Amino acid sequence: MPMAHPAVLRDLIEQYQALRLLQAQEGGNTVRQRLEDVTYTLCVSTGTRDGDAALIAARHQLPGTRVEDDSVLTC
Repeated sequence: MPMAHPAVLRDLIEQYQALRLLQAQEGGNTVRQRLEDVTYTLCVSTGTRDGDAALIAARHQLPGTRVEDDSVLTC
């Protein structure tokens, strides 16, 4: 499976986190749709089928992340 460039993954992670926060605070169809789009892109980029799994996989693919690094488990 091809791997996404780290800069792309970082951007997707930041968008995902920001949109999850917005969704929790105010919701709305626009935010929900954008979150679904970013989640889908994260899943495709990491070869996963779940947003949380995609987030963890993306973080693991970033340079400097160690397998034992527990920071990938926090959102």
